[in-house]
Amino acid sequence: MYLPRHFAETRAEVLHALVRAEPLGTLVTEQDGEPVADEIPFLLRPELGAYGTLQAHVARANPLWRTHTPGKPVLLLFRGPQAYVSPSWYPDKAEHGKVVPTWNYIVVQALGTLQIHDDPVWVHRQIRALTDQQEGRRAEPWAVDDAPADYLDAMRRGIVGIEVQVLRWTGKWKMSQNHSAERQAGVQNGLLREPQADAAALSQAMADRASRSTP
Repeated sequence: MYLPRHFAETRAEVLHALVRAEPLGTLVTEQDGEPVADEIPFLLRPELGAYGTLQAHVARANPLWRTHTPGKPVLLLFRGPQAYVSPSWYPDKAEHGKVVPTWNYIVVQALGTLQIHDDPVWVHRQIRALTDQQEGRRAEPWAVDDAPADYLDAMRRGIVGIEVQVLRWTGKWKMSQNHSAERQAGVQNGLLREPQADAAALSQAMADRASRSTP
């Protein structure tokens, strides 16, 4: 990934927080000599391995678990908020007109090695942990054991566990850091006027980042 220094995010706690908040990752593997992308929700286990491990499961019908060579590098992408940035938000537009549009976004990439777990015990543990993570914030959380045992057994037979042991994290927070403080403020305000939820979230992320960098 092209990563100018001013957009780089290296703090593990920040990268991990994005993955927990947006656990649906794009897993890029190679199948029959071609890149294949699968959208899969992952559970982060930072205590496993030098850089953490990401665990998930896929449908048994998915060829991924049969065709991928164990230990071969794969790439995972997790996306935060993103939005178009209009040049009309820059306060100096009226002065000289030397402005162009761009796109701001947050993305985390994890490079790692893929392992397969065709093991009902491992799969059950992964499903329970992922479910607890997602349901824990609800007033009336659903638990895996709420479903009948025979139904769960049948469902488990149709899936296979996978995990990616992370070798390297890369974070890119592209939020107008290469522009003046005045332009950044203009972008934040412009995003707040946009109808998309992502725009408001990105504006807040820009504000949070600016507050951390202010002495």
